[in-house]
Amino acid sequence: MRFLSALNPLRPIATASAHCDLFCGVYYPEQARIEAESVKACSEKYHASDDDVFRARCIAIKEERAELVKHHLWVLWTDYFKPPHLEEHPELHDLFWNATKLAGDAKKSMDVQVGQDLLDAIDAIAEIFWQTKGGKPEWLTS
Repeated sequence: MRFLSALNPLRPIATASAHCDLFCGVYYPEQARIEAESVKACSEKYHASDDDVFRARCIAIKEERAELVKHHLWVLWTDYFKPPHLEEHPELHDLFWNATKLAGDAKKSMDVQVGQDLLDAIDAIAEIFWQTKGGKPEWLTS
């Protein structure tokens, strides 16, 4: 990324490089996990109710949250993980592909197990993510 001088916008004053869109520390697998928790919870609440209006709301919210899971996974995959990570963890591509497919399946299903499978897939990605970061920060481990 090149920063331009305010006095002479054609003359760069500094060059910065970043691993991500911004310097690292803005992407976390927990964003996808929080949405996936909602996906699973909506399925559970759907099955626990016999109110058709409530159940329709569960479906709508679940589908919205599943789409957000896909978004957060793809941002993590495309903006955080780089070729050296894939060399060290060749299973990453399949993990992301599977997790994204599960998020799509969750949009089409009210099966609680699909939500749990999605959470498990995100956890597998998170494990590798935190390995690449040198471990979880203290705010996540307490």
